[in-house]
Amino acid sequence: MAMTMHVNIVSAESEIYSGTVTEVYAPAEAGEVGIMPRHTQMLSTLKAGVVRIVTQEGEEQSFFVSGGILEVQPHVVTVLSDTALRAADIDESAALEAKARAEAAMKDKASDMDYAKAKSELIEAVAQIEALKKLRKKR
Repeated sequence: MAMTMHVNIVSAESEIYSGTVTEVYAPAEAGEVGIMPRHTQMLSTLKAGVVRIVTQEGEEQSFFVSGGILEVQPHVVTVLSDTALRAADIDESAALEAKARAEAAMKDKASDMDYAKAKSELIEAVAQIEALKKLRKKR
């Protein structure tokens, strides 16, 4: 029997995933981290990207996070994010539209949207599009 750990992926709106897994991969600010059971304790900020888990049954699942915090305890991993959703639930047309809107706002100096907010929205939209591309490659 493989060693396991409990994972919670939580957004501001709800709990997205809670279960027992054998592996977790997350987009930490310093680069992607891989976490196995009994990993040393760690606290890290996350950048927008994909959190991947491998369940006890060997099934891999992917989740988009808009950034947030990763907390690792020896037997529990917690991902806290403002926005988190299953990668399969990403709306590609909405992400492309948000990307175009943010790019236009960044170019238009007279826009009502401030530059920092536009840049943040652009980063999130690009991360969602990249998550979809990675998910399609695996299929």
